[in-house]
Order: sequence, then structure tokens, then C-alpha cells
Amino acid sequence: MEKYVVRCLDCGEIHDPHSLNCKNGDDALLRTNYSRKQLHPSELPGIWRYYDWLPVNGVIEEGSGRTITYKSEGFASEYGLEDLWIAFNGYWPEKDAGMMTCTFKDLESFPTMQRLKELNEERIMVVASAGNTARAFSHVCTITGQPLLLVVPKESAHRLWTTHNDNPSVCLVTVEGDYFDAISLAGKIASREGFVNEGGAKNVARRDGMATVMLDAVLTMNSLPDHYFQAVGSGTGGISAWEASMRLVDDGRFGSKLPVLHLGQNLPCAPLYSIRSGNDAVAESCPENMYDDVLFNRKPPYVIKGGVKDALDATGGEMYGVSNDEASNSQSLFEKTEGIDINPAAAVAVASLVQAIEKGNVCTEDKIVLNITGGGQKRLMQDHPVRPIDPSAGVSARDPNAEDEILNIVEQFFGVRL
Repeated sequence: MEKYVVRCLDCGEIHDPHSLNCKNGDDALLRTNYSRKQLHPSELPGIWRYYDWLPVNGVIEEGSGRTITYKSEGFASEYGLEDLWIAFNGYWPEKDAGMMTCTFKDLESFPTMQRLKELNEERIMVVASAGNTARAFSHVCTITGQPLLLVVPKESAHRLWTTHNDNPSVCLVTVEGDYFDAISLAGKIASREGFVNEGGAKNVARRDGMATVMLDAVLTMNSLPDHYFQAVGSGTGGISAWEASMRLVDDGRFGSKLPVLHLGQNLPCAPLYSIRSGNDAVAESCPENMYDDVLFNRKPPYVIKGGVKDALDATGGEMYGVSNDEASNSQSLFEKTEGIDINPAAAVAVASLVQAIEKGNVCTEDKIVLNITGGGQKRLMQDHPVRPIDPSAGVSARDPNAEDEILNIVEQFFGVRL
């Protein structure tokens, strides 16, 4: 029996396991169906602990980390929460947390890279990012030697750093524009001969990788939670948590009720919150003046079948709009009470939980999972030398020749003819 199949959520047809889109043109995500209906963790390291529910047929052991789930005492006591669990993604030696990029985007990059290895893919992979995803893919590509083109907004380039001495397989190009501009340029490049697109939300490896946050939490708690909190940009992490929860319900050992999704965005640049609430929460200046602009995506996968709307509808979910002050205050309180630094995006998730408590959306006795999508960066930089990833060049999204400029940059960097 095959380990898994990939099926369209609209027509139901099974597709090639590496497909990103339905071949019939349906506007729907593809989803993996695994032959093993119950989850039994393996003895493999890092994310590969959940090998049975990852769409791969091999592993990359070096450098792989995973979520570490623990029961909160400090922050929970501040709000009288009796059953709050922290799903920590980052670097925290005392908790055996070893993601060397300090972001849960590692959970996407390793399964995606493993699938490319299985295809013996030699083309240049193209990744658009506002920072954290780029750092994660740079990390795994340096380990495997896969050639990688990163297309990142200029204002996000400061997030590109590495613990590796050198990244000879990684070409970084900055874009004067926002994340969507970077996505658009990257998509044009990826469609050309000699390049391969990693796929974003449509890539089942990325979603199932992020889904391991919920898997780790449920195996640690031995039950599904009542509520799940996460900050989101595109919302793909929320979709992943929903998909994992459905598999865990079908497992039959952890409960029969889907957790309520609580997804937070950072005001004044919160497209998903704007759509869901009917409020105008997207300023013309976006993504300027955000607590963390990695959470801004102009065109999130909301209405696509299997997308954010379906995930929220299926779970009775909520969207939250979090101000910069709320995020800052929540970050300070979390770090003080839990004893580890967290990334600004994770602070938005914490602030969303605070809002939910104040609105009465959760009860003190509810079982709650709070996804800290990135943390321990300050701690890592105390323990390990890091260096910035220097851009090879920059382009403007308004330049009609930007695509050709990037191609020239790539040819020079990798010494190839495209």
C-alpha cells in the first residue's frame, strides 16, 4: 500500500504526489491522505518523529528540529489558565528545543527539501519570503547543497542570518516592494526553465510540516485541545492545524471535537481579520508601521476550497486584530513569566490569547495550545556565532526589467546559463 496519496478537495481525484494544483483546473487545495490512520511517533530525530504523516519517503537528519510542547506555569498563572500548553518552536536548550533558525518555518523547509531530493531535482529552487521562510530554506539548502534563489523585500533583509560559516548554494535578491511584490517576481522566475517553485500554501509538504505543531501538542497532552492560537500572515499555519486536527479525530484516540482556531493578525495591516470581521483593517501604507511585517500578505488563500475560510468555518474559529502596543505588552509579559525571548510574530499570538480571555472566548479550565512560532533568537545568539546573509543584488518591483535583472544575477552567482 502507498504511504499516501494527494487528492483534490473539489473533484476528489488523486493526483501526482508532487502536484501543486488540480489538473482539472479546480480552485481548491490538494490534500494528503495517509494510509496509516493512527499516529505512532518514530524514533527518528526532529520533525521526522512524525514520519508517518509527512509526505516523504526519506529524511534529512542533519539540522532538523521539531516543536517542543510544555505546560505553562508562569504566563498561565497571570490569567488563571489551568490548562495552557505552549507549543514552542525555536532555540531553548533547557527544553531540548533546537531549531537553529528560531522559526517554525523549519517545519516547512525540511519536508519540502526532502521531496525535491526524492525527485533528484537539480533545478534552482525559488522561494519568496518576508524573512523567516527564507532563513529556514537557506538553512536546509546549505545542508543539502540544493541551489536556492531567495526573493525577499528589501525591508526584510535584516532577518536573513545563518549559523553556517558559508552558504554557497544560496543567492539572495532583495526587492524594493512588499511581500506580495516578492511573491509575484519569484513566481515569474520560477515558471522559467531551470527553476522550480516550492509552491507556498499549495505545497502539501509545507502544510503537513507545519501540521506537526498540532501533532506534537496532542501527543504530549494525550488529547486534542479545545482551542488553538497562532499568529498568521497567509493563514497557512491555521489551515495546517485544522488538517492535522481532522486526522487526529479520525485517529480515534484523542477526542472527537475539532479545536477552535484562533488566528491573530497585526493591525493596521490585517487582511484576513479585515475580511472576516468586516472592518477596514488594511492601511494604504501597509506593511509599514507593523510590529512584525512578516504577518502581512496582501492575497492570503481565504476563499479557495480548503483555505482559511473553510478552516475557520469548520472549527467555529475567530480572527483577532492586534495593535502594536498589545503585541509589545504581551511579548514583555510572556518573556518575563516563561523565561525565554520570543519573536514579534509570536507576540501577536500571545496578544490574541489575551484578547480571547478578555472577551470570554475561552474559559479558565479549557485546554489551550498557544503556538509560539519563533523564539530563542536572543538566546541562540548568545550561544552561537551568527552572520548575516548578504544580498547578491537588489531590484525594484516597479522596474519592467526586474525579471531579467534577477536572471542575470542568478547566472553570475551560480555560473550557469539560463
